[in-house]
Amino acid sequence: MSAEEEWKELLSGAHAAESQRSPLRFIPSNPRCKLCRAPFRAPGGLLLRPFGFKPWAKNPNICGRCFSEMDKHAKRCPSPMDGEAVAGAEVELSMLFADVRGSSKIAREMPVAEFTRLMSRFYEVSKDVLFGADAIVEKFVGDAVVALFLPFMTGPDHAGVALQAAQDLLRATGHEDEVGPWAPLGAAVHTGTAFVGIVGSRGSSDFTALGDPMNLTAHLASQAAIGEILVTEAAIRSAGRTVDGLEHRHLSLKGYPADAMVYPVA
Repeated sequence: MSAEEEWKELLSGAHAAESQRSPLRFIPSNPRCKLCRAPFRAPGGLLLRPFGFKPWAKNPNICGRCFSEMDKHAKRCPSPMDGEAVAGAEVELSMLFADVRGSSKIAREMPVAEFTRLMSRFYEVSKDVLFGADAIVEKFVGDAVVALFLPFMTGPDHAGVALQAAQDLLRATGHEDEVGPWAPLGAAVHTGTAFVGIVGSRGSSDFTALGDPMNLTAHLASQAAIGEILVTEAAIRSAGRTVDGLEHRHLSLKGYPADAMVYPVA
């Protein structure tokens, strides 16, 4: 099996049943890596941590070793170009983008230290919500968070999980509070097929998703008003939701048209 085929099986959730048979499941104690069942807490966690079986920064529900081993295998395969490190596959996933609207204006109107605390709180709350939904936090970029919902983590209903996570994130930032949100967010959710894997040079690489679906989701999020979740029909259909009763929007995103719906926070 090629490295790309292995990545596709991993990301698509084909190995989910195998994790339940992993011998590491007999070593105490919970919580564990969802992929290899390695324990994160003592006593087993202390023994395995030096070998890379420790929570992954992009989602602490899985261990970094599961991905590092796949990356090592891929690097032993022929690369498209010398010095180029590309390891992954095209898979269907759901993507969530959310950013603090008007962050530049907010930064001008409050002391730097206070704005820094605000953004730090936003990052921590976002991680709590997204990790709880089994999302991979692809990155934080300034005032925005990007999350990936992949079948190997969420199961086949990755779109439904992403929609719920978007609602939870807006609620967690105060969008249902009488006094208004403490972090004014706009968000977007889309479902599509993108390249997912490890990309970069031999000296520096990162786990990410690339392709037009990611660009579409980012552009869509930029059009969301405070407290809005803009969702594509692809995400709605994949989640098994109905579009009846949802406000429809026809948008022009960086030169090409796109249809979206406003998904309720509650």
